[in-house]
Amino acid sequence: EEGGKIMPRKKGVSLSVGRGEKSKRGGLTAKGRAKYNRATGSNLKAPVTEKNPTGKRAARRKSFCARMSGMPGPLKDKKGRPTRKALALKRWRC
Repeated sequence: EEGGKIMPRKKGVSLSVGRGEKSKRGGLTAKGRAKYNRATGSNLKAPVTEKNPTGKRAARRKSFCARMSGMPGPLKDKKGRPTRKALALKRWRC
């Protein structure tokens, strides 16, 4: 609530692996990012995957790795497969 008014809740955007929105390698596909950005007014960008990024891209990668590496949760599931967190860290070369 803000000043006595009830604020509407943001609804989650439905993103699934089967429809090509979530990547099997971790993260979202271009289609998934576009859908999320349309629905929320955000500006999600593609992961920084090159080996030696420079400037802003290097800073963005470093920041992502610092945040994501500190997230709670396992890197493997019960069957020994990498979790989406592990896949994202690998894709960003963290």
